[in-house]
Amino acid sequence: MNVFDFTLICAFIQLGYQNPLSSSTLKPNVLVVEVNGALGQQALKCLHSAEEVMRGDDKDILWKKNGAEEAQRGNSYLVQLEESLGGGNYSCYSKDGSLLNHTLVLIQEGNTDKRKILVKSDLGNYLKCSTKNFEGAFHCSWTWDRFRVGKVELIIAKRERSCSVDTSGHRSACNFSCSEDGTGHGISCVDEHYCAYAEENSRINVTVYVRTDDFLVERYEKLFFLSEIVKPDKVKIRRVNPTTMEWTYPSSWSSPYSYFPLTFEVLERRRGCKTCDKPCHESASAKNITVHSLSTCQFEVKRKSGIFCVRAKDALCHSQWSEWSHLSIE
Repeated sequence: MNVFDFTLICAFIQLGYQNPLSSSTLKPNVLVVEVNGALGQQALKCLHSAEEVMRGDDKDILWKKNGAEEAQRGNSYLVQLEESLGGGNYSCYSKDGSLLNHTLVLIQEGNTDKRKILVKSDLGNYLKCSTKNFEGAFHCSWTWDRFRVGKVELIIAKRERSCSVDTSGHRSACNFSCSEDGTGHGISCVDEHYCAYAEENSRINVTVYVRTDDFLVERYEKLFFLSEIVKPDKVKIRRVNPTTMEWTYPSSWSSPYSYFPLTFEVLERRRGCKTCDKPCHESASAKNITVHSLSTCQFEVKRKSGIFCVRAKDALCHSQWSEWSHLSIE
């Protein structure tokens, strides 16, 4: 073989196996490798310090992928990447079978326009976040793709400033406490240093890393002020007398009400209408009335039969209406 042939072979190998787009540590012992679909390799190390390597013969280090023994030996291991394949649990062992180290390799596809794990809502969002009040707690939910079995790998919540991951590696340590719902379709977070009476100077940034059983990981993010996602609970309606309806602020709403006022929308619908939010074809168009009150509200109904509907929203912010509450008028 001449020098020219040897150069061509080396060039072919270099073109055939490319480095991944990037790799980063998501949390202790979890490595995210970003790929673009081409063949590639990602190097792993079993022992990282010279002192550890000097204590034993690194040629005797054994590697396993997802519990199955691999042919590669030594302190370094090359993960073979092809399209979105190559992820897995990689562990290394000493000659006597003792576990030396382990790394979970997750694959992140470089084309973020083609998401595979979560489903985009009609509003174009993957994460839907809301809060019942201004106490600092909020909830975010999502919908899994029906062909993917996924789980949360990491939650990070912060107010647009740098954060460090806590020792458990599951959430960020930025005065936010987050946990997964038992349903697997959402997370609940609390800003532990939130002050309801102070103006929000920076938005909350929620980032959720979700992964599948075949080691594909995707990153989803949502940025918001609490005032943008506040949605009051449903109000409670009661009948005072045949012509008067009464309702109160939701018990979960922030107080005092003079500082956190609500606006109410009132709707009377004719007999035959069964819901408040859908068009009622059996009757003429109903008129919505806006009511402002800082305490218990009363309203004189004009219809003798039908349904009486009320919903609430923050009077000072452009935010969501609560779900409708309704009571039959007989």
